[in-house]
Amino acid sequence: MADEHSSAIGGETGGGGPIRTTETRYASPEPLAADLRSVDERDKPSRNDSLVAQLATLTGGPVGDHALIGRVRFWTPLRVLLALAVVCLALSWGGKAPCIQQTGPDADGAIGLDWNNGRQYIAMCYSDTVPLYGAERLNEGAFPYKKQWTEFGPDGQPQVRYMEYPVLSGLYQYAAMQVAKTWDAASENWGLPGALQVVIYFNVVALGLAMAWLVTIWATALLAGRRIWDAALVACSPLVLVHAFTNFDALATAFAAGGLLAWSRRRPVLAGVLLGLGGAAKLYPLLLLGPIVVLCLRAEWMMGSTGDGLRSAWNRLGPLRTALTTVVAAAGTWVAVNLPIAVPYPKGWWEFFRLNTERHADPDSLYNVATSFTGWAGFDGYLKPGDAPSILNLVSLLLFIAACAGVAWIALTAARRPRVAQLGFLVVAAFLLTNKVWSPQYSLWLVPLAVLALPHRRILLAWMTIDALVWVPRMFYYLGEDKKGLPEQWFTGTVLLRDIAVVALCVLVIRQIYRPAEDLVRRDGADDPVGGVLNGTPDPEFPLLPRIFRPRQATDKIQV
Repeated sequence: MADEHSSAIGGETGGGGPIRTTETRYASPEPLAADLRSVDERDKPSRNDSLVAQLATLTGGPVGDHALIGRVRFWTPLRVLLALAVVCLALSWGGKAPCIQQTGPDADGAIGLDWNNGRQYIAMCYSDTVPLYGAERLNEGAFPYKKQWTEFGPDGQPQVRYMEYPVLSGLYQYAAMQVAKTWDAASENWGLPGALQVVIYFNVVALGLAMAWLVTIWATALLAGRRIWDAALVACSPLVLVHAFTNFDALATAFAAGGLLAWSRRRPVLAGVLLGLGGAAKLYPLLLLGPIVVLCLRAEWMMGSTGDGLRSAWNRLGPLRTALTTVVAAAGTWVAVNLPIAVPYPKGWWEFFRLNTERHADPDSLYNVATSFTGWAGFDGYLKPGDAPSILNLVSLLLFIAACAGVAWIALTAARRPRVAQLGFLVVAAFLLTNKVWSPQYSLWLVPLAVLALPHRRILLAWMTIDALVWVPRMFYYLGEDKKGLPEQWFTGTVLLRDIAVVALCVLVIRQIYRPAEDLVRRDGADDPVGGVLNGTPDPEFPLLPRIFRPRQATDKIQV
């Protein structure tokens, strides 16, 4: 919108009058905002990341040099990320949809799921949630941990079985079952669209898991700080396309990410509560307490070196007191959730721990990979059906403890305090690599942590793609060679490739810990967006530690 008007400029014509010129002014169609500041410190991947820059050509090119960043009224980065996540989650649901298609009626007039001839493997749509509806006796309306049933074990002997999941995951399944049965009754009585109960149950479970993953993205985006667009890899990860609805792990990732967000906002009690709830769904969120405690211990020692020595009294502690508050809150929450089940139904509550003690090496574990390629009988040799692999359990535990000790040593010896997300990723990755069980959906645990710890998009996308593609040979290995499936080594070979990729990520994270100038997060003066009370804490060399634990001087150390 423009208007023209005349203005006089100093100077005269031959007639002595003022010179008249025409000037065009442009008026904004809307009133200008009172605050015209731009969030220039926000990371602009379309300008500094070659992969995103190439993708940006599909949407008009990179952001302009003079663009006002952070001024969009509706399509904020977070809303864009959530919209992308909804699309990816819809595609993920579509990938599982072939496994909830009905077939029949059979000779008895009954309809059922079309899992004939290994369809769940050929279509690669398998999800644990579908068979668990009957396997955990949820179809009977049974309350988890109270209901028991008898199955024949691997040794051919009858075994008494209970719900095999941690308490919060089991109760989530129970709540989804109640909703499914209520909907099924409403479809019969009030004409609502109906389907098999197990189909309704899967959709109810998937809806809740989708909401949990959206929470994971929301928390990760806020934790990323100025690099909010890094969370796009959480929203659009190939692992989400494959495993968002394979099991119930999105519940744990939501609590874990929420707990880290609460910690970053300096709310230690809430952080502990959320991590404790996550531990009641899957145990892995409790592993994040270790890095928090170690980093706060280092900060406490650092602060003690500049003052009056080590602080022994609780009321004189600083970061360490905050970390211990989080640990106590997490432990109390975990007990509060588990106790109401463990007291009245101790055998049902213990089933999860019993099965994890007695189960052998999972097909996805490194131990099984070694067996697959070498014929190695394992640490326990050839076991009878039903025998627990006691030596494997001990070795797995000791290897994980050793890995945690190594991560702690890195945390104490690095010249600059590592970031919480870096150590969290290393601990969870070490758990998966040393554990005898790595179910395919467990890789979702690493996605938010990897994005926060190592925000190199091409590297992360390559790992996620490799990890997601493991699903293909896994499905055709389960199909069986007699049905034109794949030999075991095709599957275990891709597992080995996946593990190598995760180890490579760990190496890169450790490299950036010891070379903080290469850490993208810490550029432009940032310290630790996830650090909470640690963020911006002075980090001088501490002389009272034994020499082996003293932080090393770094030539490229960044000052906050």
